[in-house]
Amino acid sequence: MALFVVFQTTFFLTLLSLRTYQSEVLAERLPLTPVSLKVSTNSIHQSLHLQWTVHNLPYHQELKMVFQIQISRIETSNVVWVGNYSTPVKWNQVLHWSWESELPLECATHFVRIKSVIDDASFPEPNFWSNWSSWEEVSVQDSLGRGTLFVFPKDKLVEEGSNVTICYVSRNIQNNVSCYLEGKQIHGEQLDPHVTAFNLNSVPFIRNRGTNIYCEASQGNVSKGIEGIVLFVSKVLEEPKDFSCESQDFKTLHCTWDPGTDTALGWSKQPSQSYTLFESFSGEKKLCTHKNWCNWQITQDSQEMYNFTLIAENYLRKRSVNILFNLTHRVYLMNPFSVNFENVNATNAIMTWKVHSMRNNFTYLCQIELHGEGKMMQYDVSINVNGEYFLSELEPATEYMARVRCADASHFWKWTEWSGQNFTTLEAAPSEAPDVWRSVNSEPGNHTVTLFWKPLSKLHANGKILFYNVVVENLDKPSRSELRSIPAPANSTKLILDRCSYQICVTANNSVGASPASIIVISADPENKEVEEERIAGTEGGFSLSWKPQPGDVIGYVVDWCDHPQDVLQWKNVGPNTTSTVISTDAFRPGVRYDFRIYGLSTKRIACLLEKKTGYSQELAPSDNPHVLVDMLTSHSFTLSWKDYSTESQPGFIQGYHVYLKSKARQCHPRFQKAVLSDGSECCKYKIDNPEEKALIVDNLKPESFYEFFVTPFTSAGEGPNATFTKVTTPDEHSSMLIRILLPMVFCVLLIMIVCYLKSQWIKETCYPDIPDPYKSSILSLIKFKENPHLTIMNVSDCIPDAIEVVSKPEGTKIQLLGTRKSLTETELTKPNYLYLLPTEKNHSGPGPCICFENFTYNQAASDAGSCGHVPVPPKAPPSMLGLMTSPENVLKALEKNYMNSLGEVPAGETSLNYVSQLASPMSGDKDSLPTNPVEPPHCSEYKMQMAVPLRLALPPPTENSSLSSITLLDPGEHYR
Repeated sequence: MALFVVFQTTFFLTLLSLRTYQSEVLAERLPLTPVSLKVSTNSIHQSLHLQWTVHNLPYHQELKMVFQIQISRIETSNVVWVGNYSTPVKWNQVLHWSWESELPLECATHFVRIKSVIDDASFPEPNFWSNWSSWEEVSVQDSLGRGTLFVFPKDKLVEEGSNVTICYVSRNIQNNVSCYLEGKQIHGEQLDPHVTAFNLNSVPFIRNRGTNIYCEASQGNVSKGIEGIVLFVSKVLEEPKDFSCESQDFKTLHCTWDPGTDTALGWSKQPSQSYTLFESFSGEKKLCTHKNWCNWQITQDSQEMYNFTLIAENYLRKRSVNILFNLTHRVYLMNPFSVNFENVNATNAIMTWKVHSMRNNFTYLCQIELHGEGKMMQYDVSINVNGEYFLSELEPATEYMARVRCADASHFWKWTEWSGQNFTTLEAAPSEAPDVWRSVNSEPGNHTVTLFWKPLSKLHANGKILFYNVVVENLDKPSRSELRSIPAPANSTKLILDRCSYQICVTANNSVGASPASIIVISADPENKEVEEERIAGTEGGFSLSWKPQPGDVIGYVVDWCDHPQDVLQWKNVGPNTTSTVISTDAFRPGVRYDFRIYGLSTKRIACLLEKKTGYSQELAPSDNPHVLVDMLTSHSFTLSWKDYSTESQPGFIQGYHVYLKSKARQCHPRFQKAVLSDGSECCKYKIDNPEEKALIVDNLKPESFYEFFVTPFTSAGEGPNATFTKVTTPDEHSSMLIRILLPMVFCVLLIMIVCYLKSQWIKETCYPDIPDPYKSSILSLIKFKENPHLTIMNVSDCIPDAIEVVSKPEGTKIQLLGTRKSLTETELTKPNYLYLLPTEKNHSGPGPCICFENFTYNQAASDAGSCGHVPVPPKAPPSMLGLMTSPENVLKALEKNYMNSLGEVPAGETSLNYVSQLASPMSGDKDSLPTNPVEPPHCSEYKMQMAVPLRLALPPPTENSSLSSITLLDPGEHYR
């Protein structure tokens, strides 16, 4: 036994020594350092391609080896990448490996070296790394060309969100180079004096034609050149979504999917992604020509199970998705067809349709949808070949849309598309009575009833309403009734009824028949019941109304109101057991007042007014301010009034008024409080809580002071609009006293003037009567001159007296004529003589006719009656009988002068003034043609002049060539006629 142990120990030691020796021999005999290393570049993919061999491998022996590769940039000490590459190696085999550089290869020199180690289970351990191969240098800059500025990489393709490094190479270090990405300058890291690199992180997709990057070299302000590249950024390839396959005829599988974003780029840099179908059970593959669907032909080998893989691929990435299914479970039927309707009436119809045949004993599950009047009804039915379904409980005169779809009843996969048709049911008589209400205005002797009704809904009209029948029946005289037909779409009519009770029936009619009647009764008693109006507050939801129940039996209540601004009567019916309701409608507007009336309907269908309510759905601030008048202005107070301001037309219930007052003293008077206006100014404020109080006395003011006021109403929503203040200045105290004195005096003066004006005619006739106006004498119209009908009365300045009649007196009074000193005795003037002062002609027979009358205003001794006669003067009168004056003006002056001189010679009480008329000749308008021998004249028809002369004036003797006028002196005892 001991010998065996010794032998075993010796065997193991010998074996160990042998293996150690073998390892050392192999290590010495097999130097495994990689040799023949060659490096090439690929500028398009920016990659280094390495190839090498390993010598001293056993002949026909394959060993698994690991190679460690080291890559440096710019300098060998600047290692940028280290990695291992594991692969089986055969004798004399050339190995290949590629590395893609982040930095474009043109921008820096790269160095590569490699070492290896055996990693084979058959090779005795331990394993040792071989020596490094020598550095292999790779430089592309020498092949760039003769330019001075280069930008890399050229036309690089990357995915959106990738990190990209670009660089430029400038052969002139004196140039200043700036680089820009889509016009925005970027900054990089200088690798050496000639090269600068830029790291772009998460590059975005900007456009299909790429992203523009360029660099510009310059010295000072002089550009030395521009170089650029296009960086193509692709959308990320997405995995296909909703991949599905189905069959409609068990001959073709139709596969569809959602491709997602298209990754195609411009300039043919990258086409759209491609799609390939691969079926694993059959091993077949098909390249799809469409990007979202593909057809697969089903073979006749009765394959039921399919396992499809859909592969999406572009230049940068590959995606795939797969499905497994049973063909009989993926049946998508073709759409039903030939949908029709039979035996359609007002409430029923039969729907029929057809389906495409599949296999024998194939069962279809069909679903029917019926749409009409905002409703949808659904029915399910199973069929084998063709379908039929009975539609019932339809609405008359209603358009319906019916449609059907089907699916496999055994293995439901999905419904077909809808196939449908429209149809309309026939009309039927209206099924409900119209909703009727009335408005009654009572007048003496009759009622004016306005009848309203609401149009029937389409559900109850059962067709087009053509007209409404209104039957008015006199309940006091049942034999009397009246029928009116109101064409649709009218919804009201006006009736004038006497003071009897009437029953009114309203029916709606279409082409089939009439609706049930709606009945309302108008009582003979006038509807003038006084009901107190109650204010209510509305909300956004409307008006909440409540009322006391009507004593006795009622069949319901009616609430009516008017919608503004149309003022259309609206009403709502409420049941008999309800005493409250909410009136809500979109027609309610803020700031509009609504009046509600609540009626109770008796069993006899007579309406009785119960309550009145008024309110606003939302109160607003007053829309305008009152027009304020200032009254009773004194030195210490004034009164503000706005009596004409209407509170009913405001957009809210007026609760009162705010009176704002400003003064220079800035101190508030009693009852006023300080307030701040919206503009920040301070004033005094007085609040009036009674909306009917429309006046305010502002007192305790200072004389000769300046005040401003402003009055605005307010509601629960706020005050009225802002407005300008009105200015008032109080007078001083003395001016008010002066006004109190002057006003009565002015009033008295005005009163006296008015009285004098009204009594002016009486005063004039009493104090100084008017001189008779010859223009207004009626005698002028009595005589018409044939030869000269257009004679006019002369002006005073043109008047020439034509005769003076001297009447002798018993006393021997002297009369001085025409300014002469000669006198005539009274005996010489016993008879009246005519003294002609107008020019005369020798051959003329006498003077023209004259008219004289006496004016009692100037003739103080006039007799009660008399006449003025004319005594002809002989043609050859003595000179002492006539006086001559050269002109009419001299005659007037002489008369006036001698009249004044003769006043002293005539005794008191003896003086008499006679009114003498100037004569107008009817023969001619020329005064030279007057006759020298006058005859007894007829009454004159016209006046020329009137004058008053004193009696007993002597006339100077005329000459032959004198132009004389006749002046007649009348005796006081004589009178005119």
